[in-house]
Amino acid sequence: MTSMRNLKRFLALVALGTTATSCGDVVRTGRAPSYLVIDSLQGIRGAATTGTPESTLISDVITNVIAPAPCAQDNPCPTIFGDSGEATMHIALKDPGTATAPSTPTEVNAITITRYHVEYIRADGRNSPGIDVPYGFDGAVTVTVSAATTFGFQLVRVAAKQEAPLVQLKVSKSVITTIARVTFYGRDQAGNEVTATGSIQVDFGNYGDF
Repeated sequence: MTSMRNLKRFLALVALGTTATSCGDVVRTGRAPSYLVIDSLQGIRGAATTGTPESTLISDVITNVIAPAPCAQDNPCPTIFGDSGEATMHIALKDPGTATAPSTPTEVNAITITRYHVEYIRADGRNSPGIDVPYGFDGAVTVTVSAATTFGFQLVRVAAKQEAPLVQLKVSKSVITTIARVTFYGRDQAGNEVTATGSIQVDFGNYGDF
């Protein structure tokens, strides 16, 4: 009985160690000699004028626009804007070399990102798309990353604010707090596939116009 307990404990520890290793090494797996490092992931609230990037996106489900005519201060036009994201990345080598002889990336190590996927989740575990959170989606973007590179992408679609559960927020004071998990997909110049994932908090609500 004791031997069986010890065996089960050993197998559990092995499984735990394997899981921890795979999570820590996921960004460095694959054939590519370089990988993507996400320096920052920010959101820009959709509006009539471009906003500033923020580490937490306050996403308004409806915005009252007062220009151009016939929209006016006393006759605002309810408008839906999508929200943008902004990512800053650079590449790093899996084999960095040594302190005295560091490896230097070449043009073939540069990674071209061509698409991305956005998935929304909630900390309370209520993650049913179209009920608890907006539907995830795939988007296209083309940018080549070597040194620090900043680029924009769509983080919240207009269509998401016209569907459940966001459409209900137009007549509610509730706020839905989500984590947008964004995975970028690309290849280095030799054709090796590379992915990188970052997260940003997105708070959906009818905030008025501030």
